[in-house]
Amino acid sequence: MLSPVAWEWPRSTPGCVGADTGSVGSGVVQSYPAPAKLTVSLRVTGRRDDGYHLIDAEMVTLDLADELRFSEGDGLEVVAAGSGLSVPVDDDNLVRRALAAVGRTAHVRLTKRIPAGAGLGGGSADAAAVFRWAAVDDLALAASVGADVPFCVRGGRARVRGIGERVDTLPHVPRTFTLLVPPLGCSTPAVYRAWDDLGGPTSDGPNDLEPAALRVEPRLAEWRDRLGDATGEVPVLAGSGSSWFVDGAHPGAGRIVARTVPAPD
Repeated sequence: MLSPVAWEWPRSTPGCVGADTGSVGSGVVQSYPAPAKLTVSLRVTGRRDDGYHLIDAEMVTLDLADELRFSEGDGLEVVAAGSGLSVPVDDDNLVRRALAAVGRTAHVRLTKRIPAGAGLGGGSADAAAVFRWAAVDDLALAASVGADVPFCVRGGRARVRGIGERVDTLPHVPRTFTLLVPPLGCSTPAVYRAWDDLGGPTSDGPNDLEPAALRVEPRLAEWRDRLGDATGEVPVLAGSGSSWFVDGAHPGAGRIVARTVPAPD
């Protein structure tokens, strides 16, 4: 499993690599980090007539990040997929959807360090990096790409409501988490359908989706227990899964120790 790497939010200095210029000139390569998000708590508060579920969640940005390198051209290249799960390069990839949303073209080399399918917002983080590169700060537009994209655009720590489009910034709190990512994915739509089928349960813990996720993928319980036995803590499911997390640093085989980072200036 890949560990977090050092990175910084790009500075808004026109003409510099990583600047929010929104374009790529001839021969220029711009690099942007795409940090993971962790859903620290999640309550499902209802369901809209169109089928989308409403949430009230606390999300934080972690120092585990993908990297997007933008250059002249058109295309998407994905390298070093951290979890071994497949990462699409067609129009299902949120990078492509984000580029279409902001009306830009570029060749994007995406280095994956956030495990795919783990509930850590890797795809949403990548899409948010496109928005920052294009200097677009439209949360409604970001929400049209994916429910977690608005938070990833803002970053830091926030209360997230609605279907993800309402992002209220909260003060940064330095925290450390230990993550365990199973070698399996968990479909978010399937988890929400299971939540409906179960009658909309409220979890005893901070994540209402845990019972539904365990219904969809019972093997998650084995990985929860592994992390709990190794750390002596009670693991919490990250979003709709599949990763589990506990507070504090508990390094060990197959675990990721990650820290919260504040929003960009």
